[in-house]
Amino acid sequence: MAMYESEFTKFMREFKQQRPQLEAEQRKSRAIWWDHKQDLETQKRDQESRVKQQAYVYQNKV
Repeated sequence: MAMYESEFTKFMREFKQQRPQLEAEQRKSRAIWWDHKQDLETQKRDQESRVKQQAYVYQNKV
């Protein structure tokens, strides 16, 4: 008995077969935007400088 495979799964499998470098490019792009060291001092300063949002955003204080 054959297992069901969606059209999207078939498309992605074929797409990856046509572009074997795709996963390496994805890892490289991820490293540019996400995988980098965090500056704890900057994070702390950002958290301390946040302004608390009011409960109902669209209502102006009168």
